[in-house]
Amino acid sequence: MDEFLGGLSDAALLALPWIFEFWALPHQLPPEGAWKTWVIMGGRGAGKTRAGAEWVRAQVEGARPADPGRASRVALVGETLDQVREVMIFGDSGILACSPPDRRPQWEAGRRRLVWPNGAVAQVFSAHEPESLRGPQFDAAWVDELAKWKKAEETWDQLQFALRLGPHPQQVVTTTPRNVAVLKAILNNPSSVVTHAPTDANRAYLAASFLDEVTARYGGTRAGMQELEGILVEDAEGALWTHEMLERARVAQAPGKGRVVVAVDPPVTGHGGSDECGIVVVSAVTEGPVQDWRACVLEDASVQGASPDGWARAAIAAMQRHGADRLVAEVNQGGDLVQAVIRQVDPLVPFRAVRASKGKAARAEPVAALYEQGRVRHLRGLARLEDQMCRMTARGYEGRGSPDRVDALVWALTALMVEPAQRLGSPQVRRL
Repeated sequence: MDEFLGGLSDAALLALPWIFEFWALPHQLPPEGAWKTWVIMGGRGAGKTRAGAEWVRAQVEGARPADPGRASRVALVGETLDQVREVMIFGDSGILACSPPDRRPQWEAGRRRLVWPNGAVAQVFSAHEPESLRGPQFDAAWVDELAKWKKAEETWDQLQFALRLGPHPQQVVTTTPRNVAVLKAILNNPSSVVTHAPTDANRAYLAASFLDEVTARYGGTRAGMQELEGILVEDAEGALWTHEMLERARVAQAPGKGRVVVAVDPPVTGHGGSDECGIVVVSAVTEGPVQDWRACVLEDASVQGASPDGWARAAIAAMQRHGADRLVAEVNQGGDLVQAVIRQVDPLVPFRAVRASKGKAARAEPVAALYEQGRVRHLRGLARLEDQMCRMTARGYEGRGSPDRVDALVWALTALMVEPAQRLGSPQVRRL
């Protein structure tokens, strides 16, 4: 770096702070291709506002004054006019803060617009007034925090009709994700592209105490997935579990520790592109009448892209952490090889092989019923498992890839709760 900086002229050094491409994080740079909408989805403080402001600046300034691709009329749309002004324009990462002195636009408060030295204009709009977008026309737009707008669909629709100038009008959406229809529709549009980053990606510019506090408080929760990881959390239609149900099931500590099982759903292959290896730890207290039995999910220790030796060691390590009584593993895919891999790591591990005779959804339904009855609790830190659960329906899994975390959960609760109750002839289980 010293050699690079030493080779720059004085003028280049002065310009360096304004060359965003030099400092930007990967999720803050526009994707290649002829997209219409670029969605920057990230956690709080992930640098979304700076990316949006720099994109507007790049569109307005262009490569040269006569650049036919240069934007001349821009729409800035936020939830309220105050938020557009205070965050998108005058904020610490807003347009004015990102603009070099010789290219800084002027704010005309009376007309609610920014005017650049080259004549480009950005008009300000509030999502509370969708009809204000009826009439104007633009060749670029920046939309901020769309997922929390109360009139999001109407405002978005009006903006699409107004975005009609130039050879290829484009728009950027910077937002923390929420499970709202308008955002999901945009993400599913073939002309949309997405970049994503968690809050932690921008940690160099955030207070360490802030990261420690919010991670301790919200890590592993639905709110944490949205607000810190920038992940869209949604329930599939007809899901066997919902996030609301799982929020009610969350506890600070396990309500009594009985038998502990670690269940494993091994991947077919063992490389970086493989499915996850689902590894879930569950405890259950099964004393007294069946209706009094209770379980608690203690940990999701799943691993991605591990070799057979790697996931076997991760599973046995989970057993040791929780003092588990047994390791349960599905062997439909690997057969005797699954047990052989585990025995190579620990020849004496208490092991039980299970085979699936029903589909994933059919196996999951009795377990989902335990949640409906309020008989299963969750500790913190299970957000990715819970997200998979909320994509499992009676028709099957509605997410991407394989629901390996859910499969492991189902095997664990089947071994601890469902099968023992069936052996006792519980009418509660028979009717499932």
